[in-house]
Amino acid sequence: MLPNPILFSGNANRALAEKMASYLEIPVGDAQIRYFSDGEIWVKYNQNIRGADIFIVQSTNSPTSNLMELLIMLDAARRASAERITAVIPYFGYARQDRKDQPRVSVTAKLVANLLTTAGAGRILTMDLHAPQIQGFFDIPVDHLYSSIIFSDHFRDMNLPDLTVLSPDIGGITLARAYAKRLNAPLAIIDKRRSKHNEAEIMNIIGEVADRNILIIDDIVDTAGTLCNAAKALKEQSALDIYVACTHPLLSGPAIERLTKAPITMMKVTDTVHLPPEKHLDKIEILTASALFGEAIKRIHGEESISSLFD
Repeated sequence: MLPNPILFSGNANRALAEKMASYLEIPVGDAQIRYFSDGEIWVKYNQNIRGADIFIVQSTNSPTSNLMELLIMLDAARRASAERITAVIPYFGYARQDRKDQPRVSVTAKLVANLLTTAGAGRILTMDLHAPQIQGFFDIPVDHLYSSIIFSDHFRDMNLPDLTVLSPDIGGITLARAYAKRLNAPLAIIDKRRSKHNEAEIMNIIGEVADRNILIIDDIVDTAGTLCNAAKALKEQSALDIYVACTHPLLSGPAIERLTKAPITMMKVTDTVHLPPEKHLDKIEILTASALFGEAIKRIHGEESISSLFD
């Protein structure tokens, strides 16, 4: 086995990295990240990592500097002769562009996969990819964690009567079905049409929602347009209380204003993305993913099974 793991953190979500380190009972590694006046990034590891098992924690949400920090940290670790380098990416950004669905567009999910590998990553650890097939974009091992193990226990303990699990779009059916199975609840789907980026029109609700409590499952909430439109449409169909489980709360642009006005009773999110205090609404509850990531890191280091976590 390699020497004890060393966990480093970029600036995207250091609080989550510190919780992972606490779970592992190790300190966060000593690394410097500095910015030149023009925004250029400089990284240095202040401790010896030759032959070490390195885990670098960094979500790649906006701003783009978060991705650049990760790439440069990977490159510095590779050049410092680390034996194994795992990029721990709680939120894998640029994943929404995972196919060429229009002429002359980039497939950024594949581009970022190539960049991470070239920079020095030997393994990826992430959670709730926007499209699971993105794992195939990598030529290195990918360990994919699922937030359902975090959320399901919380909603099961709430013991909500007459519960229906709802996917806000066709692409989220697999994720929503996993929750429905865990919670022993029926499944409903919203058929929507997206006219342009960050705008969606509710088209049709498939499934029984009248006089039922609803749990909306989504991996990403960005501007919250789809989510809030879904909540309004559900209320028009006589749904009762509406709950939300969201893995990655980006909450950009008008998201907070929309969520404040939306008929949503409670929204549970994880801390894969740092949520600043001004976005902490009373109806939003943050659940930490640190223990799940910490256990996955422990198992990767010990060459143990990750999939058994979800049996």
